[in-house]
Amino acid sequence: MATLLQIEAAGLIALAAFMLIKSIGNHLEAPLALAGVVIFAILGALALLLSARGFRAGRNYGRSPAILLNLIALGVSYFQVQAHLWIAAIPIGVISFITLAFALAIVPQ
Repeated sequence: MATLLQIEAAGLIALAAFMLIKSIGNHLEAPLALAGVVIFAILGALALLLSARGFRAGRNYGRSPAILLNLIALGVSYFQVQAHLWIAAIPIGVISFITLAFALAIVPQ
């Protein structure tokens, strides 16, 4: 379970880095919007890493953020399906659904 959360966190960090690199040298119409997306991606990745740490330690504090963040990821995947962006929607949907199922099923003692 913790490994899945770490994979999701790595994906979010990679996405934030991609957006920052892609914006270098481009004229941005909404730089504050980009900054907000990057900041929230990094905060989400940190929350996933803390959740992974909680699952590894057998604590309950990692469960709720993992469930919430994966529900958000399922919503993002749904909107990508509506936009016919299958190449992004399918991987995000599959990994978030599997991680959500494990987060709901695994109860630390």
